[in-house]
Amino acid sequence: MKNLYRRAGVDQEAQDGLADWIAKVARPPAGSGVVAGIGGFAGVYEAPGSNGCRLLVACTDGVGTKLKIAFALGRHDTVGIDLVAMSVNDLICCGARPMFFLDYLAVGKLEPGVARSVLSGVVAGCREAGAVLLGGETAQMPDMYSPGEYDLAGFAVGDVERRNLLGPGSARGERMRAGDAVLGIASSGIHSNGYSLVRRIVEASGRKLGARIAGLNGTLGDELLRPTRIYERPLRRLLEDPQAGRHVRAVAHITGSGIPGNLPRVLSKNLAARLDRSSWPKPPIFPLLMDWGGIPQEEMYDVFNMGIGLIVVIARRAEEAAKRLLGPGGVYRIGEIVARPARGKDQVLWA
Repeated sequence: MKNLYRRAGVDQEAQDGLADWIAKVARPPAGSGVVAGIGGFAGVYEAPGSNGCRLLVACTDGVGTKLKIAFALGRHDTVGIDLVAMSVNDLICCGARPMFFLDYLAVGKLEPGVARSVLSGVVAGCREAGAVLLGGETAQMPDMYSPGEYDLAGFAVGDVERRNLLGPGSARGERMRAGDAVLGIASSGIHSNGYSLVRRIVEASGRKLGARIAGLNGTLGDELLRPTRIYERPLRRLLEDPQAGRHVRAVAHITGSGIPGNLPRVLSKNLAARLDRSSWPKPPIFPLLMDWGGIPQEEMYDVFNMGIGLIVVIARRAEEAAKRLLGPGGVYRIGEIVARPARGKDQVLWA
């Protein structure tokens, strides 16, 4: 599994092992204020002076080797949106409302026009997410990066009342039951994961970024640079609805490792999700990559979001209301929560 991705230079198992290690060595002492630490979609901390009723939520991420596409095309105005999206979409999995964002731009040599283009995307992403760009850092490091290249990191902070917290161990999460509906919200495409494999496939296929491919809206480069969708607004409509909002059990951001690697992060050990791959349309880029690279279906689902960028688990009685609140843009019932098979290792079961 993930053999092609590993050959493209990404060892997901090693990364998971490192995450497990740091979670152990950085375990916070009792009374530190940490509610949920390393391993979740975001860290959760008790806000000082709130008597434990208000929680701060924080997370960080980057854009990854999608930046290589931006370098090749000389287009830098969308990767800042990706940067904001990758953190904010993790943040909202805890039910938190984004408050502020900080960026880190590292360059070998500062090119002001490129930097302004990147940061304009960050500002646009913050506006879409309802967060303020509070600050950041631009670091010039000669000889660290090749000419014309840079790296990005982003940091998001939000807040949530304890009673509205989502995630494993939360009161809402504990109410998850077999029979709850699993709703998938459409992605805008590849988002910002799996690009080491994407670039390897495109290069081996001999296709050029400027080529127009049947089924794609624009050039191949346009599709590969399509920014990650930010889900704060539709999810906020649902969470703040007085009827349907209280029935939300969990939210999962589908990033690297796909649905099988991310949905189990919000499921209790005794539950699983039975999903139907035919229940939602796949953006055309995914079958194209699968065909060009000869990638097995299972590995596609283990690497890419396959058209679902965010998953919401909700009580069945609120399913139809949730679909209306989460739309437009594509909302699908992709499965349901079931009891985990007694001897089963997987928590995502394909119908």
